[in-house]
Amino acid sequence: MPKTTAAPAAAAVFIDETLRKAADLAADAYRPVWTGPSGEESSGEAVARHLEATVTLLDKDGWIRIYDSGAEWSAGKTLADEESMTVKAMLRQLIRFVRDELGSDSRRTLFTALRHVGESEHGDADTRSIAESVLDLVIRAHTGQDLAHANPWSERRHRTHADITALLSAGARFARTYGPASQESRAA
Repeated sequence: MPKTTAAPAAAAVFIDETLRKAADLAADAYRPVWTGPSGEESSGEAVARHLEATVTLLDKDGWIRIYDSGAEWSAGKTLADEESMTVKAMLRQLIRFVRDELGSDSRRTLFTALRHVGESEHGDADTRSIAESVLDLVIRAHTGQDLAHANPWSERRHRTHADITALLSAGARFARTYGPASQESRAA
């Protein structure tokens, strides 16, 4: 019998109607969407750049649905607590333990990538916070659920890198279309 493989799942599609629904949700939001934790407004363009830089980072380093530290914890890795150990031996073991725990996996979850971009020249804490709000609005409009959030959506078992890229790209389109203009473009 020939072996068949399942077709890869199509990436989530975020159409213009979804973005219009997200804009309606933003208009009805309790808090201003475009004002970050600093109390200052960020332009739609700045938030879009943050989201696009997140796509670039995930394309470069890879996306991971969740970090799974459960295997290490359940393996019972512990540091030896022997009185006979020298300080040098203890430090060596500690360094090995930390290196093993941190690992060398460069992949990032959606929200880890958003945070890393917020710590770079492509964003800041405000654009990160607003980008998270924008992604939540897009997911609420996409699912039709008032309590939906992008982070749990991104962690569902069947999500793919393409789904996350599609969400980030839709968020960038939303920010450019419905976000406030920058002060430079308002002055022009």
